[in-house]
Amino acid sequence: MAADGSALSESRLSSEALDRAVLSAHTALSQAQQDDGHWVYELEADATIPAEYILLEHFMDRIDDALEQKIAIYLRRIQSEEHGGWPLYHNGKFDLSATVKAYFALKAVGDDINAPHMQRAREAILDHGGAERSNVFTRSQLALFGEVPWRATPVMPVELMLLPAKAFFSVWNMSYWSRTVIAPLLVLAALRPVAANPRQVHVRELFVTPPEKVQDWIRGPYRSAWGYVFKGLDSVLRPVVPFIPEKTHKKAIQAALDFIEPRLNGKDGLGAIYPAMANVVMMYRAMGVPDEDPRAKTAWEAVQALIVEKDDEAYCQPCVSPIWDTGLSGHAMIEAASGPNGIAPEKTVAELKKASAWLRSKQILNVKGDWAVRNPNLAPGGWAFQYGNDYYPDVDDTAVVGMLLHREGDPTNAEAIERARTWIVGMQSTDGGWGAFDIDNNKDVLNHIPFADHGALLDPPTADVTARCISFLAQLRNPEDEPVIQRGLEYLRKEQEKDGSWFGRWGTNYIYGTWSALCALNAAGVSHDDPAVVKAVEWLRSVQRADGGWGEGCESYEGGPHGTYGESLPSQTAWAVLGLMAAGRRDDPAVTRGIAWLADQQDANGEWHEDPYNAVGFPKVFYLRYHGYKQFFPLMALARYRNLESSNTRRVSFGF
Repeated sequence: MAADGSALSESRLSSEALDRAVLSAHTALSQAQQDDGHWVYELEADATIPAEYILLEHFMDRIDDALEQKIAIYLRRIQSEEHGGWPLYHNGKFDLSATVKAYFALKAVGDDINAPHMQRAREAILDHGGAERSNVFTRSQLALFGEVPWRATPVMPVELMLLPAKAFFSVWNMSYWSRTVIAPLLVLAALRPVAANPRQVHVRELFVTPPEKVQDWIRGPYRSAWGYVFKGLDSVLRPVVPFIPEKTHKKAIQAALDFIEPRLNGKDGLGAIYPAMANVVMMYRAMGVPDEDPRAKTAWEAVQALIVEKDDEAYCQPCVSPIWDTGLSGHAMIEAASGPNGIAPEKTVAELKKASAWLRSKQILNVKGDWAVRNPNLAPGGWAFQYGNDYYPDVDDTAVVGMLLHREGDPTNAEAIERARTWIVGMQSTDGGWGAFDIDNNKDVLNHIPFADHGALLDPPTADVTARCISFLAQLRNPEDEPVIQRGLEYLRKEQEKDGSWFGRWGTNYIYGTWSALCALNAAGVSHDDPAVVKAVEWLRSVQRADGGWGEGCESYEGGPHGTYGESLPSQTAWAVLGLMAAGRRDDPAVTRGIAWLADQQDANGEWHEDPYNAVGFPKVFYLRYHGYKQFFPLMALARYRNLESSNTRRVSFGF
């Protein structure tokens, strides 16, 4: 039975149709490869980043009217017809903070506040308590424009930058993304600049209570008693901060600069993520650094590189994903080219050699990033997520790229694989799991400070990243890594949900996490009849939709049901069948139906289409849509299904 209780289709795909589907998808993915060997697809978030970009131009008085009008078209298009505001993902519920920023941005580009779309948005904002109830980052943006007093933001003195790594409130106890966003924001909060705002656009109409009369800016959400404790601490510190000696204040600002400037990262920007990069641009302006200064000039150019401009609209990406896209595309291509009936094996091998050479050139071998605070003797060897981000290699990317280079079998890759293996082993946390960028970044109480109302200040170990690391190490089969793998497996077993699924921290959601974990268990040699595997398989079967596909909404991060959605999706159907095949169920009728659904949804160009968001930056706060997922994951699933037909063991031989 399907998740909705209806009967499942029994359709089966013919061998000829399967061959055509794999060939067509392989051709489409091959054509997307860049001349230097890499792949990169658009990475889309919600309205907040494009809206913030418009506001950044107005803060700086560096307004590109033509570009802003294109971004405005994008913002109007993604406004919800249902609730009048802007959601955090496709067809999502109203989000106050995203709507405040989108409204402000559209007003800045000249939209009439009495236009129907602006009126609907304003009414929705006021119905939800007004802009005074928006989140900390939105109130910080409003403070930079003088729309709210700085007391609307939590106490975050720049003196935090002086705290050593062992101090509880040290930035070194926060995630990489928090660290890079906070450092320039602390300088901004200390200097309290006011946006140039050349057109003097203001949004007083979005407040239920005039900002100067609001007394209770800090109102949670409180996720535990610690929230109330930290609000009390905020109240105690607020009158004290102005009395910090000027000498200490200047020393702290310099400490922030000493952190930021070695990590400016050239054209890729601080942390290679938009919020940190935009904060740096504003920070330099607040400090009086001329726009022509190389630091300020490059910081501005880094932000511009995130813009996706099309004929009729534009938006700003939160970051770019070339390493991730290349690694995943490579896995799909090599799977399609493998086996006795592999697609264009010689041509594919040549294309993958170019991809591997490009990837090797991006491996971080000479910079000890922030991760070294926890393991200073570990040699670097990871890959970032973006084109360049040397201080912040990504554990997940490193495992995926390492598995691809190993599977390719080129001896030229050996040194890169070994450096990656050593680094991955050294990045394991004490509980046996792996986080995305740091070791033991798990002081959960910090998620309860007023500044962390988003609840995403940390980077603790997660099941999906841990699974990828196990898969990589198990695929290499080095005997000395066995204790590391076993500790990882123990962590995975502890993290399995009661229904048999695993939470997906970086992909939506339990389908993604369960696929990841099943790949790892298979790679590590865990029996397909192991109770954890059987339970996961039964869960995947239980959430298959009547049409044979799978889908899961971002609502599952917000208390919604696990593994369900209003429609089947190509990326999630691919994850489900890949997970089932990793569990030894290649011939399961559920897999047969899933494969048939994927082939049926492919268009004449060998591609798939998917509007819903398929990943997450921060659960409940920030979601992502990887435009490449709908292409390389279905190809990988179809090709694997095809290859296992001719396999003697019917067992997936690789970690991914």
